[in-house]
Amino acid sequence: MPAAQLLLLACLAWATGARTAQLRKANDRGGRCQYTFTVASPSEASCPEEGQAMPAVRDLQRESSAQRADLDAARARLGALESLLHRLLSGQAAGPQDAHGRLQAELDTLRDEREQLDTRARTLEVAYSNLLQDHSVLEEEKRRLGQEKEDLARRLESSSQEVARLRRGQCPCAPEASRDVPPASGEVSPWNLDNLAFQELKSELTEVPASRILKESTSGHPRSGEGSHGCGALTWVGEPVTLRTADTITGKYGVWMRDPKPTPPATRETTWRIDAVGRDIRQVLEYGRASQFEQGYPSKVYVLPRPLESTGAVVYGGSLYFQGAESRTVVRYELSTETVRAERDIPRAGYHGQFPYSWGGYTDIDLAVDETGLWVIYSTEDARGAIVLSRLNPESLELERTWETNIRKRSVANAFVICGTLYTVSSYSSPDATVNFAYDTDTGSSRSLAIPFQNRYRYSSMVDYNPLERRLFAWDNFHMVAYDVRLSQAKQPRARPDAPPAPTAALAHSGEGPGHHLTTQAQ
Repeated sequence: MPAAQLLLLACLAWATGARTAQLRKANDRGGRCQYTFTVASPSEASCPEEGQAMPAVRDLQRESSAQRADLDAARARLGALESLLHRLLSGQAAGPQDAHGRLQAELDTLRDEREQLDTRARTLEVAYSNLLQDHSVLEEEKRRLGQEKEDLARRLESSSQEVARLRRGQCPCAPEASRDVPPASGEVSPWNLDNLAFQELKSELTEVPASRILKESTSGHPRSGEGSHGCGALTWVGEPVTLRTADTITGKYGVWMRDPKPTPPATRETTWRIDAVGRDIRQVLEYGRASQFEQGYPSKVYVLPRPLESTGAVVYGGSLYFQGAESRTVVRYELSTETVRAERDIPRAGYHGQFPYSWGGYTDIDLAVDETGLWVIYSTEDARGAIVLSRLNPESLELERTWETNIRKRSVANAFVICGTLYTVSSYSSPDATVNFAYDTDTGSSRSLAIPFQNRYRYSSMVDYNPLERRLFAWDNFHMVAYDVRLSQAKQPRARPDAPPAPTAALAHSGEGPGHHLTTQAQ
């Protein structure tokens, strides 16, 4: 039977070679299921006998061995090809990756260079825009100065004609005749000396007759020195003149100042500047000359021993006065020795955003200087946010006297002091703002005003008065600007408690335009 089984297996294997096979099942004699495969022989019409089956089986085995050998050879060749392909792919993969990495690095470098070029281009565009703006401002200022020159020429001609008329004897009263008339007499001069038109007329004649009037004065006092203009009420603020523009974001707001009481080596030209944007503000830039300030070349840089806060710093008598960061402490820093000479807490003063001006900037404590000395502007809980004004001793920082006003500090944009009177600015952003309130420390009363004040760049973060130059200094949205001012009929500045007696009276008048001042003194 083994031969028959082999024959059956051969027939089955042959059937797998795409020959048609038939499967039958039936029970044998013993009752077991028997499967029968029938495969048509390719060469014989009938099945061979048992003796003839062995050659066919051997032929099938040889054919199967040959096919298996061919299959193994094909598998070997396929494995070799797969191995070669794998080596080729792995060998080629390293090269493109390195090339891709180099290309990516070069691409990143080009992108960085492009960003740098874009940044430079934007910087140049901003600088060019600033130059065009400054050029426009200068052209406008040139035009305005030309108009003022023509106006001054016309007024000078008119004044000369008026002087000639007065010299011909048409003046209703002579100085010699009025000189001896006591103030309490019942005679009334045809010339009302308190009349503003008369005062402006006298100021217009400054260049011609002022020296003669001073010489003929019965007081016998010499003419006041430079910077001594007397005092009066603010009546006019001129247009802003741009002196310097900050070139970084830290200069959006800050404070710049000159010493109205300079001490060597500083002069009246020496300028200090502090950029107030940031958390740790310690750097103070000093410019020895006005030209250096306008060109942006500091001659010295100070680093304060503690950071400052607000835009309320001032320089007075050779010292920088500022508010310490996150405190109600006012610090006196002597510039010549670069040391702190005094510190003083302002009693119950709000700080770090408790009672700032309307624009913010932690401007709770604002220092100011006028003809009478050093001041501090602030508020307290007791004052419920109203402005409190105190005069400080510049040496010890002790509070000499304090006034509580009825002006809400948060409702105004800034404040400054002229001749002992506190003035406030209505808005820090409106181009047509006003000086809207005044508080007179002599009378302890306030009054409303409507003096035009121009925020040319729409973000004034600092306004201070310089009594030596008789100008307002301001910082308006990256721009450091100055305003000429005009005062009305003068009053004698209030003397400090430790100051020597002042002259009996002082009278100063300002003309139609800035810079035309006449000062007289009388016993």
